[in-house]
Amino acid sequence: MEDIIKPNLSSSNQAGAVSKDGPRINEQITSPKVRLILSDGENVGVVPTSEAIRRANELGLDLIEIAPNGEIPVCKILDSGKYKYEMQKRKAEAKKKQKVQETKEIKFTPNIGDNDYSVKMRSAKRFLEEGNKVKFTLRFRGREMSYVDLGMEVLRRAKSELEDVAKVDQEPKMDGRQMAMMMSPK
Repeated sequence: MEDIIKPNLSSSNQAGAVSKDGPRINEQITSPKVRLILSDGENVGVVPTSEAIRRANELGLDLIEIAPNGEIPVCKILDSGKYKYEMQKRKAEAKKKQKVQETKEIKFTPNIGDNDYSVKMRSAKRFLEEGNKVKFTLRFRGREMSYVDLGMEVLRRAKSELEDVAKVDQEPKMDGRQMAMMMSPK
């Protein structure tokens, strides 16, 4: 005869309501009484946990702890595989609707040419319209450090050209040999 070893579930999940792999199911529920909801949505009321598990077994379904944080946890009789699948689908849907805002960087030099400047500004405008933040970085090399006012003028020009589609998060400021300004879409 094979010995079947059951894990001790009662002490592993006493305080935390939902384990890593989902809500507590059947014998994992440690509360003496639960508020029972049937699979069709009918609210039965407060019943002993053993009674709720017995009813679930009669229907060939599982007792799942839906809202564990109340004084008396709310449990529902459902198919656990189907419930986990639907929860996974909800998470994926919520993740899909999330828009991750990236930070794009545009690099300038203090003596940038007009054509290079206009190309970089078109890119910056496109990034902002896509919903991304844009960081403008102006690098000073060698003797260019004595022309910080030229760099500031380039960033002010960029700020004024993009003020209809973006707002300034961080005003131009010096950081070592670089000057940076951050803008985000309106």
